[in-house]
Amino acid sequence: MPINNINFSNIQLAPVKNNFKQDGGVQNNSSFKDMLKNAINEVNNAQIESDVATEKLARGENIELHEVMIAAQKASITMQAALEIRNKAVEAYQEMMRMQV
Repeated sequence: MPINNINFSNIQLAPVKNNFKQDGGVQNNSSFKDMLKNAINEVNNAQIESDVATEKLARGENIELHEVMIAAQKASITMQAALEIRNKAVEAYQEMMRMQV
C-alpha cells in the first residue's frame, strides 16, 4: 500500500472572535450549559463512530483495520479527557465546599 504525502496547502484557518467588550468584560455568546452539552455530544459521537466501525469489521464489510483502531483510540481519548475534566470539576466543587465563610 503506497503512502501518500500530506498536503497542508488546502487547510483553512477560521478567524478568531474577539469576546471582550470595550469595558473589559467578557461577552456571553454561549452558556456553560451549551458548551458542556456540545462537549458531551462530541464524546458520544466518537463512541458511536467507534461502535459502527467495529461492527463493520465484525461483519466483514469493507473497512480497514487501522480505521477501526483509529476510531477506537479517538473514542478512548475523548472519554478519558471528559472524565479528567469531570474529576477536576468535582475536585474544585469539593474544595469550595470545604472553604470557611
